[in-house]
Amino acid sequence: MRYILLFAFLTLSLQSCKSSKSKINTRKTPKTTRTTSTKTINKTADAVVKHAKTFEGVKYKYGGNTRRGMDCSGLVHEAFRANDISLPRTTSALSTSGDWIDLKEVEVGDLVFFATRKNSRKVNHVGIVTNTRTGYVEFIHASTSKGVIVSSLAERYWYFAFVQARRIL
Repeated sequence: MRYILLFAFLTLSLQSCKSSKSKINTRKTPKTTRTTSTKTINKTADAVVKHAKTFEGVKYKYGGNTRRGMDCSGLVHEAFRANDISLPRTTSALSTSGDWIDLKEVEVGDLVFFATRKNSRKVNHVGIVTNTRTGYVEFIHASTSKGVIVSSLAERYWYFAFVQARRIL
């Protein structure tokens, strides 16, 4: 009797480990098209990033948007303004501008948003994506401790603080 129960238990256990077949979707979904050509978008995005990088090393100043001092939203506002793109000045207003995109889809010139306050998911920091490759994203931003710098989402602090990405261009 003991062996029969053991056999039944093992049979049920092994049966639950069996992999299930799932249906594979072979239908191709249409790619979304952007209204302007990719070359134009890339040129504009590159110009935005290039202008933002001219501020590298500028010290942090709350509310600043000049070479004398810069905050995160000031950097974004100034980089896009220099390329004739009007954006809101505050991080919270920027966090609702453009289109939400998945982190896996970010491109150069997209915005990345963070919640850096302890126990909060409210956005309070923003950066501009400067470089991407599979599983790796770099962004330029104004850090309160180091001024305008390029950081990576691979850094533990930024990885856990990340909230969303948005596309403006």
